Amino acid sequence: MQTSIFWFRRDLRLLDNTALNAALESGKKVIPVFIFDANILDDLEKDDARLGFIHETLTQINDKLKKHGSAIQCYHGNPIDVWRKIIEKHSISDVYINKDYEPYAIQRDLEVELLLEKYRIKLHQHKDQVIFEENEIIKADGLPYTVFTPFKNKWLSVFYNGDYSPETVLKFNEFKPLESSFPTLEEIGFIPSKIKVQPYTFNKISEYENIRNFPEIDGTSYLSPHLRFGTVSVREAIVLNKTNNATFLSELIWREFFMQILFHFPKVVHSNFKSKYDGIQWRNNEADFKLWCEGKTGYPIVDSGMRQLNRTGYMHNRVRMVVAGFLCKHLLIDWKWGEAYFAQKLLDYDLSANNGNWQWASGTGCDSAPYFRIFNPIEQLKKFDKNHIYINSWVEDLQELTYPQPMVDHKFARERALSTYKKGLE
Repeated sequence: MQTSIFWFRRDLRLLDNTALNAALESGKKVIPVFIFDANILDDLEKDDARLGFIHETLTQINDKLKKHGSAIQCYHGNPIDVWRKIIEKHSISDVYINKDYEPYAIQRDLEVELLLEKYRIKLHQHKDQVIFEENEIIKADGLPYTVFTPFKNKWLSVFYNGDYSPETVLKFNEFKPLESSFPTLEEIGFIPSKIKVQPYTFNKISEYENIRNFPEIDGTSYLSPHLRFGTVSVREAIVLNKTNNATFLSELIWREFFMQILFHFPKVVHSNFKSKYDGIQWRNNEADFKLWCEGKTGYPIVDSGMRQLNRTGYMHNRVRMVVAGFLCKHLLIDWKWGEAYFAQKLLDYDLSANNGNWQWASGTGCDSAPYFRIFNPIEQLKKFDKNHIYINSWVEDLQELTYPQPMVDHKFARERALSTYKKGLE
């Protein structure tokens, strides 16, 4: 008897999972599959907290499926090699996936689709991790938006004229009876991390606009890593909260804006969005970069952010802007260095958002603000952590003789950055 396969990727949940719902409604028994992709895993530290979170989430899903006589079939290796094994093992007619918009994922899925075609297996791709995908919010001339505000306005106008309600019903009886083939974390070459992904909450969203800039307040929803790995549906995050806070909704629209920028302009992964900034002569001092990474710059708000990141995998959004701007403008270190470090450490690392925000901080991205926007870390501290609650919670040696002096004077650094950027644009 032929079956359908649903391939878990960035959609680690059972409820409101578009492609999974389609597979379950296909009339054929469904085999759920997950592939620990060696092409991705080989670049990770052995105690990478994100891998541990994926494994923990899959274990929870698998436990639910086992109660209904089914199980996730887990594999580890190159996806193409894995799919050859799956095809040999099962009589498959259809494969269902939720679309991914990153360059590597697009190429991977194309290769898988070509392999499936050889065996006359149909690949069904569904929209799931976004409300609107790459060509749904475009300009009147059919071209993609490259400025956020008009993109946002178009997004909102289309959104409020449609129905994007989450699906809350799941048909467990449509899964194929299966025995569990679930590996331990150690069996795929990893060990548990001391860093954990926090559970998300919607309880604080109504206050988001008032508290979002103050890192001393634990006002975050902790939603971003859950959206990244799909443990919560974007429809639940947006539709159920669309009337609560316009600022919170705007941040979620930024997420989709950067996704479509990456899709339409994949060069941004390795290059400036605005090529006119290619002439910037970065200092790229490795010793300075090391101090920044370790949170030893002598600027407490910068050091607090970096130490929070290193210890927890999180960093407050306001502080992310400050530390990123400091690296690019004060130290004149290429944004790609900082982007790569964040990619290594952030629990909510998402290529499109990470890339877009780093290019925003450096002034090289799709942003109309001029390059001479340079945050003063001293003034940022006074404005957003005036009682020093945040910095005292992360920089324990702040009052000690061992705490470093500022590694560069702000006025000097600002003038140097302005001169370097101006010269690079000539």
